[in-house]
Amino acid sequence: MATFRLQGSKMLAVDMTGDSVKAKNGSMVAYDGRMAFKKLSGGGEGIRGMVTRRITGEQMTVMEVKGEGTCWFADRASEINLVQLRGDKLYVEASNLLCTEAGLRTGTTFTGMRGASQGNGLFTTTVEGHGQAALMSDGPAVVLRVGRDYPLTVDPGAYIAHQGDLRQSFQSGVTFRTFFGEGGGEAFQIRFEGDGLVYVQPSERNTIAGDV
Repeated sequence: MATFRLQGSKMLAVDMTGDSVKAKNGSMVAYDGRMAFKKLSGGGEGIRGMVTRRITGEQMTVMEVKGEGTCWFADRASEINLVQLRGDKLYVEASNLLCTEAGLRTGTTFTGMRGASQGNGLFTTTVEGHGQAALMSDGPAVVLRVGRDYPLTVDPGAYIAHQGDLRQSFQSGVTFRTFFGEGGGEAFQIRFEGDGLVYVQPSERNTIAGDV
């Protein structure tokens, strides 16, 4: 089984003994031992996955890395966060997904207006099963707990991922005054309710919401 470990906060080391992982294409920065790299179309889900991703706009170019030894992954000095999945599902922006164990299933799911506000279309990527996934963030991410009586509201540009039994809704503060530059400065937010975790980065990517 591949073993994920952080080497510093911006480098992922994966120890492999003949097994494989799926990683963002081009994210390998070094390896020892013997490794083989194979580009996968449409996130590694065959023709169906490729077509789905092209339709939804949640495209990501993924490679399969298989071998014996250690392979190191990184992407533009982004911070890396490890997530352990125990049969649950992780919802993550495709641009924030660095690497997963090969046994984890990836797919896409409808997110409605939340995805539109981020400029990523109406869909987001899912990772499901048992194993580890490595997420990227612009700066060290924080993991915020959402409880039954403690909903959480997040800026779409700072959102990375979430997991657990959560419901999300899209909040808009756009009013007539917004278009005259007199809005509150936070025109769109994502509200999470239920029980789970939300991963947030200390930086806001450019989004459609941020331009309003």
